Amino acid sequence: MSLFRLVGLAAENFEPFFAMSDAELAARGARRVVADAPAGFPCRVSLVDADVGDELLLLPHEHLSTGSPYRASGPVYVRRGATRAVLAPGAIPPYVTRRLMSVRAYDAGDMMVDAAVCDGTEAHDAIERMLSDAAVSFIHLHNAKRGCFSCRVERVG
Repeated sequence: MSLFRLVGLAAENFEPFFAMSDAELAARGARRVVADAPAGFPCRVSLVDADVGDELLLLPHEHLSTGSPYRASGPVYVRRGATRAVLAPGAIPPYVTRRLMSVRAYDAGDMMVDAAVCDGTEAHDAIERMLSDAAVSFIHLHNAKRGCFSCRVERVG
């Protein structure tokens, strides 16, 4: 059995933004977009790429809210009506495998203790290698080309 599972962001944190006007979104550094190509709009809630024609928000999100030097935020896409993904242990979806990924391991104090850049098809092995270190508390995946947060990886068990 795999040591990990990928978890999407909580949908309820983003739902109120879909009711905002474009001007209200802009005031928060966000914008409404419509997917115009396959595989170019990865939803951080559902962990799938949006279909052409899907409405999404592109907005800033603090993915590592901490007092450590690794506190971090960045842009994320969220699809309207998305349901939070909590994948089966060890499952790596096309959302990850079709991209170059940055795999970043953190300890309980939110300090980065390991990192790697790999093809998404190799993410499973990189994650399991990092989680073999007991000091690793959790992992974040980032899309390496644009640097955007992709999802959280949690230990199973």
